[in-house]
Amino acid sequence: MNSKMIIGITCCMAVTLFGAGKGKALEVIVAPVPLSAAGEALLQKYEALLKVSQEEFLKALPKMDEANKGAFLKAYQEETSATLAALQAMGASGGKKATDKAALAQAHTNAQVALVQAKEKAAPLAKTVLTDLSPFLSSETLDTALVKGVVLKQATPRGLAAFAEKGKEQEALVEQLLSNTALMRQMLEANGAEGGNYGQAMQIYTAIQKASPKAKEGILQCLALGTSLEQAVPIKQNNPPALTNAPALVDPVKRYLHFEKAYLDGELDPAFKKLSAWECRFVTNGDETEDALTWGREMLRNYRPDHISTSDYRWRYVKAVKTDVQYGSKEQVNDSPNLQNNQNIINTGGVCGRRAFFGRFILRCFGIPTTARPQRGHATLVHFTPEGWVINLGAGWGWGWLKNNQKDVDFLAMTQARKSPKAFLQVARAQWIADLVGEKRSLGFCDEATGFWNGVALYRQRAIGEELKAVALAAVGTDIGEANVSKEADVIEKVVITEADKKAVVSADGTITIPAVACTKPQESTAKILFMKSFKDGYQLHYSRNGAAEPFEYSVEVPAAGTYALRATVSMVSPGQKLFVSANGAATPVEIALPYTLGMWEATQPVQVALVKGKNTLVFTRNDPGRGMSVKNFTLTPVK
Repeated sequence: MNSKMIIGITCCMAVTLFGAGKGKALEVIVAPVPLSAAGEALLQKYEALLKVSQEEFLKALPKMDEANKGAFLKAYQEETSATLAALQAMGASGGKKATDKAALAQAHTNAQVALVQAKEKAAPLAKTVLTDLSPFLSSETLDTALVKGVVLKQATPRGLAAFAEKGKEQEALVEQLLSNTALMRQMLEANGAEGGNYGQAMQIYTAIQKASPKAKEGILQCLALGTSLEQAVPIKQNNPPALTNAPALVDPVKRYLHFEKAYLDGELDPAFKKLSAWECRFVTNGDETEDALTWGREMLRNYRPDHISTSDYRWRYVKAVKTDVQYGSKEQVNDSPNLQNNQNIINTGGVCGRRAFFGRFILRCFGIPTTARPQRGHATLVHFTPEGWVINLGAGWGWGWLKNNQKDVDFLAMTQARKSPKAFLQVARAQWIADLVGEKRSLGFCDEATGFWNGVALYRQRAIGEELKAVALAAVGTDIGEANVSKEADVIEKVVITEADKKAVVSADGTITIPAVACTKPQESTAKILFMKSFKDGYQLHYSRNGAAEPFEYSVEVPAAGTYALRATVSMVSPGQKLFVSANGAATPVEIALPYTLGMWEATQPVQVALVKGKNTLVFTRNDPGRGMSVKNFTLTPVK
């Protein structure tokens, strides 16, 4: 038997062993599923189309000076090697277990110097090549052959044939795609179909546009296309364990329709309407259910509206991780099988992974693009802001990576260049040519140098960033990546609350409604007690999870002495919480059980307090450690 191959009983799998030594990799090669006779005919058709497109485009490629081309390619290779060396030296110098810190720091400095030298050497060569190629890369003349060839190459003729042989409808979808240059180009600009599944992406895109006529233009067309491309490989849905009959996969059409409705209802971030199809991929690709997304928006609007209204986009929405997702895993045993995953996370907390999951979830709820950005031994996230992408809960740029092991600094450079779509199209064309001529796609300068056209793409991308004077945003939340309390002082946004906003209201039955912000102490926000504008009407008080316990009190005028039923309208994200109230200095405070409202507004069960005619003082306290609590108002109803 051949020692390199074991042929199994089934005809669809071959297993190849690379060496027999300890720790050698076992590669499992799955043979393609055989095509039907119709599929074989389609395969030959698509192979012929690919060949025609390649020949038509490649013969039109501009002639390059071979000496310039060779010098450029060598400089590109040297810079990528220097970039990787500098990155590795940085990682080694920052390692927690490093022993000779001084030597490692010097090695890092030397690597940085070598990188600067490599960049300086490459710069004039890149400028010459880019100047020569600029007219060609800026022209749409050959796009029909180029984008068709690249789609066929990425999808593979066999992949398209396997999809198209399923029926006339599927075959027609492939034909529609291959005849629509503008759509193929937009797909490729948005980074192509996940897994090369262009047939599936086209099927989803068509189904979305059938379900909603609004999906044909503007941001909603971008949303439809981004969703279709990203979910061309199905996403496993994260359902509550108790819901055993829930759908196993995210439905891309329902996911699109959910965000379309949220957008049209004004529930998404104002920046959403300007997103590209590529950015939309990072909004609709979550594993949560549509019910969970609806809950996330409503919860934050009730519980922490200040995280929605903050002008600091770096922390908008995602600050809920900092304020309310406690660090630690010991309480995860209390996760409820009946709740959505992120409802459990904000209740029982978690270490870096769960906190990053929640951060990405709450950003997606409001239409903000976000993705995972792990680093060594730690899970973090990165997300869109109008000023650029920013890291949350981890170290700065250079310490992490993203999908397909792309280094975060390479991802950053790409996002910066994408802010100029017309210019970035030159980058994209160079990458598509690289695909067509058989170069392995390079993810950036931290990746290996894979060929001339990938080098052209990367240096054009860098030039765009320089033209835009792009600046990387510093990471935020670094010190709470693995901690509960930040060392950075929070900026407390001041709200103006008038006397009219604080005024108690007496109803016909004698019930007195006291706005939660009508405190006599404190009268302004503190680190523990925050006054904030409610999402819809009026104002509310938030009692923070972090910080030392702090009482808050009210002065209330009542028309007659007697017993009153006290209720509080609260929003809670954790169960088992309590509030205590003392009326007029009573020695024993009355306990108020706070309902687990999952972030919705709900009144507590009434407790009785004895009040005197005229002025009364109500003092509220909580025992630490406690969780966050938002209060809209208190009511006092005379007990008959």
